[in-house]
Amino acid sequence: MTLKKFRYRKIALAIADAFIISVAAITSWFLVDWLFGIDLPNELIVTFIVTSALCCPLSLYWCGAYSKLWRYFKKRDYVSCLLGITVGMIVTFLLVYVSKHKLPVSYIVLDFFQSLVGICLFRFLFKNAFIEVAREGKEHSAYKRTMIIGGGSACETLLKEIRKAEDSPYTDDKVSLFEPVCIIDDDKIKTGKFISDVPVVGTTSTIDKYVKTMEIEQIVLCMPSASSDDRKRILDICADTKLPVKVIPFLVNLMVENSQTSLLNQVRDIRVEELLGREPIRFDNKDIKDFINDKVCMVTGGGGSIGSELVRQIAKYNPKQVIILDIYENNAYDIQQELIMDYGNSLNLVTLIASVRDYQRMNQIFNKYKPDIVFHAAAHKHVPLMEDSPMEAIKNNVIGTFNTATLAQFYNVKKFVMVSTDKAVNPTNVMGASKRCCEMVVQYLAQQKEGTTEFVTTRFGNVLGSNGSVIPKFKRQIEQGKPVTVTHPDIIRYFMTIPEAVSLVMEAAAIAHGGEIFVLDMGQPVRIVTLAENLIRMYGKEPYKDVKIEFTGLRPGEKIKEELLMNEEGLQKTSNKLIFIGKQIDIEQDDFIASLRMLESAAAENNEQKAVAALHEMVPTFTTPEEFNKKAKLSM
Repeated sequence: MTLKKFRYRKIALAIADAFIISVAAITSWFLVDWLFGIDLPNELIVTFIVTSALCCPLSLYWCGAYSKLWRYFKKRDYVSCLLGITVGMIVTFLLVYVSKHKLPVSYIVLDFFQSLVGICLFRFLFKNAFIEVAREGKEHSAYKRTMIIGGGSACETLLKEIRKAEDSPYTDDKVSLFEPVCIIDDDKIKTGKFISDVPVVGTTSTIDKYVKTMEIEQIVLCMPSASSDDRKRILDICADTKLPVKVIPFLVNLMVENSQTSLLNQVRDIRVEELLGREPIRFDNKDIKDFINDKVCMVTGGGGSIGSELVRQIAKYNPKQVIILDIYENNAYDIQQELIMDYGNSLNLVTLIASVRDYQRMNQIFNKYKPDIVFHAAAHKHVPLMEDSPMEAIKNNVIGTFNTATLAQFYNVKKFVMVSTDKAVNPTNVMGASKRCCEMVVQYLAQQKEGTTEFVTTRFGNVLGSNGSVIPKFKRQIEQGKPVTVTHPDIIRYFMTIPEAVSLVMEAAAIAHGGEIFVLDMGQPVRIVTLAENLIRMYGKEPYKDVKIEFTGLRPGEKIKEELLMNEEGLQKTSNKLIFIGKQIDIEQDDFIASLRMLESAAAENNEQKAVAALHEMVPTFTTPEEFNKKAKLSM
């Protein structure tokens, strides 16, 4: 039964050890005769060879000499060989003695040392010669000596998949990226034990030590159920090693992303959002499912970062029809093809190229498709570009929102959900001021209480990985060997992931009754320079030394810090403890319409000065960045 527990490689090694021990016994026989003139009988030598060839491999197995792959043998692992040979020889000599055979001390000493040297030398040569020969068929750089952090069930599964893939003739190239060398786990009881032949060497406090002593080339964080605080603490330690770090996703993602059934396939590079210091926001999928089920859902700006993710998530909840509306055909085409591949004919999908500025075209679309829910994500959002072309921000953001929202009201859309931004709060730039106007448009229509449409606004901070996010720019700069550019050392922002932002929009839509601004508690704001430093470390480089960070100065209209609430707005709790409702400011309807017409007229004339002046008049909190930043620095 014991032999059945051996894998083929262990059996092969045991046979090789038995051969080495037999050769050592025969060699010692000749040496004793040559050096000391002692002639041992053939019967005694045969008995000794057979006994030692059986006892020594069994004792080596018992002492752990077969418990790890040969290529991972380190100096301390040869101790198991010493102990195994010592125990095996003692048992052999006792059995031979019991069988009424006596062996001279000189023979015992010679055989012991020859067996020990032979066993250890075989392993040393195999590791340094045969393994290198075996690797000649693959690119050497593909093999990465890997430290795994976390010795739980996910680690066991990952190691089993790596071993299984190594034995398969159809091995994925990705397997060659992992050569598990050691495991780190904060459960001290596990230290010294083995998981799938890989030793648990210590706790997270010893990561740096074992990275150096075991010549680690990469780290895999295999703790999908760990808290955000633990992940951040460990990732901070890993960042100091300057090694590439890969991660197993959060446990919730392992369950949700069931298209990837293999844990090995889910090992990925670390994402910067995992260093933000908070757990991913969870939302009530049942509310969203009931809300979306069997509804015609239109997403304006459906090809953009937020719009495309909205479309993806809507598609999961059995909508009657999904309408992607975007003026940029490439993005619209990309998300259309993605959904066709994922859902085929099971999803009723319509993709339309149209501008929200074009009232007649939008009227035609509303009249034809009669949407139940409209998610309005279409907008110009790049702050510096809109400073140079303020009329475009007004036409697309303000007038586009007014067109879409009034048509939603006319055609009795059940809910109209507008995607806003924290830049709309006390704006210092045209883009932010235009989005504040959009919020006011939605509030104006909500106050009218005409028709059946419920109007809601969602407001959140910067979205990691979206078009225009700093992260893709930082990555390109690092990969191209250029300095990372940050506008100001003190600039801070609130961050969230694209799925979080979209889930907020959908949950807000599901629980809204009309007229609310939903605000997400996004935790503590993050310094952009800290984000840049962490990202550089993820590439295994040292900030300011390997990769420079240059401060370029605040861009036109840019704030030092963003806000999520205006001074007039209070907070009201919702069923989700991380989502709040900001109290809307009442809109004076006659004045608002007059200001809106003046703004539209200035933008239509392409009169930049007149348009910006009209925007200031319509948004009283619209101030200059210089004035805002001066106050912000005093309060920081």
